[in-house]
Formats: sequence, structure tokens, C-alpha cells
Amino acid sequence: MTLFNMASRVLRRRMVHNAHSASCAVSMFSNSNLKLSKLNEHFQSKDGGRDAGNDITTLKAKGARFDHAGTLPTYGFSPTEKPMLLDSYQVAYQVAKSKKPHRIGEELIKPCALEMVKIILGKEAEKKLQHVPLSNDVIHNRIINMSQDILEQIVADIKACPVKISLQVDETTDMSNCCQLLVVVRYVKDKEVEENFLFCQSLKATTQAVDVFNMTKEFFTKHQLNLNMIGSICTDGAPVMLGNRSGFAARIRKEIPDVKITHCFLHRHALVAKALPPNLRKTLDVCVKIVNMIRGRALNHRLFQLFCEEMGQEHTVLLYHTEVRWLSRGRVLSRVFELREEIQQFLREQRQDIAEYFDSPEFVQMLAYLADVFTALNELNRSLQGKWLTIVTASEKLVAFKEKLVLWIRRVTKGNLANFPSLEGTVTEDASLQPGFVSTIIEHLQMLPTSFHGYFSCAELQACDNWIRHPFRINLEDIDDDSDVKEDLIDLRSNHGIQMEFTESHLEHFWASQLETFPVSDRKALAVLVPFATTYLCETGFSCLLHIKTKCRNRLDAQHDMRIALSSKTPRFHTIIENNQQQRSH
Repeated sequence: MTLFNMASRVLRRRMVHNAHSASCAVSMFSNSNLKLSKLNEHFQSKDGGRDAGNDITTLKAKGARFDHAGTLPTYGFSPTEKPMLLDSYQVAYQVAKSKKPHRIGEELIKPCALEMVKIILGKEAEKKLQHVPLSNDVIHNRIINMSQDILEQIVADIKACPVKISLQVDETTDMSNCCQLLVVVRYVKDKEVEENFLFCQSLKATTQAVDVFNMTKEFFTKHQLNLNMIGSICTDGAPVMLGNRSGFAARIRKEIPDVKITHCFLHRHALVAKALPPNLRKTLDVCVKIVNMIRGRALNHRLFQLFCEEMGQEHTVLLYHTEVRWLSRGRVLSRVFELREEIQQFLREQRQDIAEYFDSPEFVQMLAYLADVFTALNELNRSLQGKWLTIVTASEKLVAFKEKLVLWIRRVTKGNLANFPSLEGTVTEDASLQPGFVSTIIEHLQMLPTSFHGYFSCAELQACDNWIRHPFRINLEDIDDDSDVKEDLIDLRSNHGIQMEFTESHLEHFWASQLETFPVSDRKALAVLVPFATTYLCETGFSCLLHIKTKCRNRLDAQHDMRIALSSKTPRFHTIIENNQQQRSH
């Protein structure tokens, strides 16, 4: 700080203090009094100058009594009190967590809080609360500060991670037609595995693989992170991501040769579900046509809803089928099957020839079978969603489902339809199972395992050795004597405390907690457990983006709001406030 700034600060404080102590109006000084020569003279004569040992610390100490006395706050020369700042940050944190507009602080929260405090605590408490800053710009700046603090914590955790990290990478287009690249990270910290939102940034021009790669690399360079820290990346199956020659995965492999690239299990499962024989495909197309005819026209939709209400049905609305939404196919078919009689009557009243399909027992049975089988596929899809899903867990679920398909084929061959309750309900004395339909069911059930083999490799389904999943039940004789992990497994089995930890914690958390004790086996286990199996967290982030960046907020940089809303980290409020006050003092 220059001599001019030091002297001018002291002069202003003395002016305010003298005016307050004398109980008179503040005198008006001309600009000539602020000349450097006069300020220097004042500093030398009144404060002893630098020869008397005065520096900025001493001058601050002299002025501290004015702060305690309340003189400077009265005249607006001091920052907002810490409790009010903390309240402001807490409100901004809740606004970002709830994905609400920033102006809600001054338009709703503060007026409601003032009314409640006035009624319960009185006007004095209302006056104190009135000074809490909650304007739109204040909330916006608070959110940016908290987001930067959370990012600092995550970057610090990544730098201290003892094993390689894993990334989820995906891109989408928001409501303002901006392409957003979203990245989620998984890493090991303090004997636990953590998942956190890393960044979401706009791709300004094209959305090619080189753009995705450059943005990711730029982020790592900016925060002094090495790309070699990345052990695995999970993406969807778009050519931009998984192109063999110029895709994002190919460019990453050039930088990190040993990186593991995985194709999202959810996307591959959605591709598997598309395999249908021609007659079942026709049935699905007819159902989609019926839904579009009723739901796509506003008048038909309202009339059908009233019709179902008069019939006493629990559900009165048909659902849309969207290829992008993986679960929609099963839900649409189940709803059409449930309301098939109401749909047929409604279409007849509308004089639609498509109503004749429901007169065919074969069509109704195919519809029932599709509703059942896609319900089972939806249950498998939902089991692959959520946090902390590893490749090991996902592979086990897929293997189990494939074995169920073999069992279902044997049962259907014998006429047992227990796995298809809707289809079984349509089979009566008057409407027995149509000839040839059994072969159609078997054909489709045989297509599904083939599709699974096409999209899921056998090597991937056996991505880890059995000792990672069952370290206390594996037969040690099955492990090679030259293996580095065999001695660690022997030590694990002899420790009953570790066995209790294994039964009470997630698989990945268990191995992360043993990293210091058994580093060799743990690193091999975590190399399998840390990689993402799906891009579920990216899909969750895109849903969050839809809530935050709306038509009314189409110019918002949603990254900071998303980081607070999605991250498991909590901002360090006191650290943020102290850093801001230190920056203002300098």
C-alpha cells in the first residue's frame, strides 16, 4: 500500500471521529487537502511518519477502536458483519441446492423472513434482519464463491488421490441450443470412494471429438492436474465419443495409452432392448400409432380422459413413447394393455379402423407379452441406475438376467407362462395361446441373449477376479502361487475385524479403507472398482440443467449452480468470508 493510501485512510477516519465526538456536521474539505504533499505533511506531523515505526499494521490497530466503538459502521466505512454475511451465504447455498432463481432471495425469502421475525421476535429483530444482503447480484456472487470453493476442495482431493481417477463424460444441448459438456469424477479420499460433479462448460462452436478433448485437457491444465491421473473414462456410444480413429476415446488414448474406455451399460442395454421379431415390431408400431392418435390431439386426449374417469379406471392418461427415454417403451405398452378395452371403445366411437386390432386375440396376446418382457427389461435398467454402481455389480446383474432368459425359454416351451403375468391372464378357455405364438416368444427370448453378447463382451463381464468380490470365500488354491495378492488374502482371512468391515460396507469403500494395509491387492481391486459403469450421473446432471437453465434464465452460466446442487461437498463458509474480507482490506 502506498504512502498516499495510508495517509488518506487515517485522515478519513480522523475526520469521521472528530465529527462524531464533537456532535457536529462533518466539515467539507476541498480537493486540495488531498494533495500528496499535504497528506505527507499530515502523516509526518500527526502520526510521526515512518521514523516513528508506523506502518499499515500499526495504523490499522489505531483505527480498530473506531470499529469497536461503532463509529465507522455508522458512517458506512466497515464491511457487513460476519453473522449477516454468513446468513447471506447460507441462503444462497439453499437457493442453489433447490435450483431456484437467484432473485427469489429478495422477492420471497427475505420478505417472508422479515414478517416472521417481526411477528415472533419484534421490530428490533426485524431491523437487524433487514441488513442481510439477499439481492439477485449478491446471491449470484455468493454462489460463484461457494462453487469455486467446492471446486478447490475437489481438485485438492484429486491431487491427493493415491490411485487413478475415473471420469464420466457426456454432452447434451440445453434449451438455448448451447452444447454443454458435463464431466463427473470418482476418486479415493480418506479411505472412501467419492463421486463429484467436476465441470459443465459450453462448447462454443462445433461439437467434434477434438473440441471435447481440448476442453477436458484445458480444464486439467488450468487446475494443474495431469492427464495421466485418469485411469478410466465412461461415455455413451456416440461416434464423437467412441470413434475408433478420431473420437474422443482415440484422442485420449494417444495421451494416456493405458487408459480404460467403457461404453455406458445403460446405453448398451437400451440397444439390446430394440431387438424384436417382425410381428412383435408391428404390434409395437400399432400401439405407438394409437397413442399418438389419442394423445397427440388435445380434444381426443380430453375426451379419452373423461371416458376413462366415467369407466372408473385408476389411470386415465396414455403415455408417450420416446426412443431417448429408455423406460418409456415398457410403460407405454403396460398402460395400453391396461386400458385396451377403453381404447377400443373410444376408437370405435371416433370411427377409427385401427380399433379392429383389439378384436384379434393374437394382437392382444402379443401386446400382453411385450408389456411383460419390457417391464422385466425396465427393472433391469433401473437396477443399473444410481450412485456407487461398479462394473462388477453391473456385470453380475447382466449375467443373472441372461441366465433367467434361458430359464424362461424352457418354461415357455413347456407352456408355463408364470414369468409373463399379463400374457397368462389373456389365456383362457375361450382365448387360448395362439398357434405359432409360442415360437415367436421363444425367438424373441433367444434374440435377447444374442444381443447381450453383441453389446457386452465376455471379457468385460468377467472384469475382475473372484477374490475382489469375495475375498473371504474364494478358494486360495484357485489363485496362482506367484500372484502378489495371495499373501494379502491370507492376512485378510485371519483378521476378524476386517471381515466385519467387509460385511458392513460397500465393496469399493472396503477396498479403499485397506489401501494402507494391503497396498498391492487394494490397488488391483480399486483399478476395477473405481471405473464408472454408466453415465447415470451425467444424465442426472442434465436433468438438473433443465431445472436451472429455463426459458427465463437462458443466458445463465449454470455451472456454478449445478456444482452446488450436485456435489456432495459443503462450502467452507467461514473460509470464504475471511478470504473475501482480506481481499477487500488490500
